[in-house]
Amino acid sequence: MDRSLKRRLEARLSSQLRGPVRQRHDQTEIRIGPGDVPDVLRTLHDAVDLRFEILADLAGVDTGQEMQVVYHLWSETASDWLRVIVEGISRDDPRCPSATFLWIGAEWPEREAYDMFGIVFEGNRDLRRIFMPPDYTSFPLRKDFLLPDDAARSPGAGVRHVERPHAPAVVAGDPAAGIRRAPAS
Repeated sequence: MDRSLKRRLEARLSSQLRGPVRQRHDQTEIRIGPGDVPDVLRTLHDAVDLRFEILADLAGVDTGQEMQVVYHLWSETASDWLRVIVEGISRDDPRCPSATFLWIGAEWPEREAYDMFGIVFEGNRDLRRIFMPPDYTSFPLRKDFLLPDDAARSPGAGVRHVERPHAPAVVAGDPAAGIRRAPAS
């Protein structure tokens, strides 16, 4: 654990932190609100004694009560990785400022978090679907996302139709259709 990193973070960001700076093994964690994202990220990136210049990861999270955005940052000035958790994002209208003003590489992970969780990153110039079709209206990694057959989840319902195995289809004209394969030894 990098105790000096904890002291530097507390000294620079005390008014913006939502709770104590937590440390475990080689990770330090801070929690902030969505309104503090631009100022905190700029301080972490630009301050000479911090210089968290590498954004290694950005992800959306659905806790069931709120949405979160999690950043993992690295700096040559600290021996710990820094996890920044943006908490308190509304589930009804999830919005968070974009980090692309510091790391242009944040554009794609922000698009992924938008596509899977519906988190709108304000300031991202290319916030569109990345995995799902453009006309898709749901967000598949949210806890309130229901599969079409969720009524069949009771223990007495047996195997759901989407999990029922099907025999491979024989395609007419398929040269491999009549070939019997030897069992693997």
